[in-house]
Amino acid sequence: MTRPELLAEDRHDRALVDRVAPADWTNPEPPGRYHLVVIGAGTAGLVTAIAAAGLGARVALIERRLMGGDCLNFGCVPSKGMIAAARRWSAGRADAGFGAPGAERPGDFAVGMKRMRRIRAEISRDDSAERFRDAGVDVYLGEGRFVSDRAVAVTGSAGDRELRFRRAVIATGARPQAPPIAGLERCGYLTNETVFALTERPERLAVIGAGPIGCELSQAFARLGSRVTTFDVLPGILPREDPDAAALVERALRRDGVELALDARIEEAAPESGGVRLVWVDGEGEKRETVCDELLVAVGRAPNVEGLGLEQVGVRSDAGGIQVDAKLRTTNTRIFAAGDVTPAPNFTHLADAHAAVVVQNALFFPSARADRLVVPRCTYTTPEVAHAGLDRREAEERGIALDVIDVSLEENHRALLDGEEEGFLRVLLKQGSDRVLGATVVGAGAGDLIAPLALAVTHGVGLSRFTSTILPYPTRAEVLKKAANQWRRTRFTPRAQRLLARWFRLTS
Repeated sequence: MTRPELLAEDRHDRALVDRVAPADWTNPEPPGRYHLVVIGAGTAGLVTAIAAAGLGARVALIERRLMGGDCLNFGCVPSKGMIAAARRWSAGRADAGFGAPGAERPGDFAVGMKRMRRIRAEISRDDSAERFRDAGVDVYLGEGRFVSDRAVAVTGSAGDRELRFRRAVIATGARPQAPPIAGLERCGYLTNETVFALTERPERLAVIGAGPIGCELSQAFARLGSRVTTFDVLPGILPREDPDAAALVERALRRDGVELALDARIEEAAPESGGVRLVWVDGEGEKRETVCDELLVAVGRAPNVEGLGLEQVGVRSDAGGIQVDAKLRTTNTRIFAAGDVTPAPNFTHLADAHAAVVVQNALFFPSARADRLVVPRCTYTTPEVAHAGLDRREAEERGIALDVIDVSLEENHRALLDGEEEGFLRVLLKQGSDRVLGATVVGAGAGDLIAPLALAVTHGVGLSRFTSTILPYPTRAEVLKKAANQWRRTRFTPRAQRLLARWFRLTS
């Protein structure tokens, strides 16, 4: 196996690669037929492999690049490290309302990025080849491809191995894709796989895509001092989110200095003076130009299905990924697929949940289903946006009548004291009951606040249960109790009022 590229040439990234793709790794000799062969060591593959091995199964895990996949190397971990730096920089600026004087010297972008790489290297121990070998998983570093529906060939630095299996799992993930813009391929643009290797802050950054990744990184770079312009063909940002939630984030991005070019069509990209020149048309049809030092493309992902020999084993795939049924079986029922390589949303926590479904169905009686999972999501802008369950558009499409409970964070004492009252909780209830069908939280810590609501959606916990739950004061979590009390007041009908009035007259 050739040594994977370093993300940045420093000791922290060398330590990372030494753990997740060690150059001196020796692939084991296959001991016989495996209960499970897993291709891909991102979240779905890692959790599948270690869980199955922990149950006593004989498991092989194949990775061609970096164990830990996108989450560790190019996604959740580095992006949140960078966002943390951006938040600290923003918090250090002058704020007369708090009497804060602000930072006395300009920030050091390289130091913030180095901190991220150091922590990522520390976290990489959890995904290291050595850890999984010690947990009983046979780790093979190299290219894996099906040679039959009972065997996978691994091509590594020490030659080929053929791994026979009872069941196999494809967990090869996805990669960034680029929009069809003339000249883009000549521009040396960044993606989430390369942006975290930066050690110098770009003075001018252009971002194509105003989805979660584009919004998170646009705001982070703007807070770190870059002049950011973010483009999208849609008239608004975060199209999957509640429009009221997206509007709050849009306002925050603009406040942090992000220039949003929405309803914009980029016609051409060309290298210019060490940067990139974009020619684009705005929503009014006027042609404009923007020059940037770096260009970040964040418009979507493509499943990694090439070179796996899928046709040979009858596994069908399309642009959305490998086709799977509710139990994550492919069109060859001996072979499963999980995580980002499937058409499901590309979330680390969903890949983790897929792993549990695969372990049950591949090794035991196939009773677990992926189509019944409640999958929360969070965009880590400031304010954060988190959601679980149905949204109003989905409910309308399915003909489900709703009651809607809204609570502004301006009613929450902790949010007010922290100066973070921008945001709200919106709970969607089945009409006429307290059954939680969906919820959106916008505000600081929304990703944490969505947890009890995801629990409520998953397990049918009624909103009224929060009224009898004691929560510490002052916390943002009290917004849940306020929503429950608001719902309870809707049950205090005129008839109930009359009955109570009669009771108190009789007992006076």
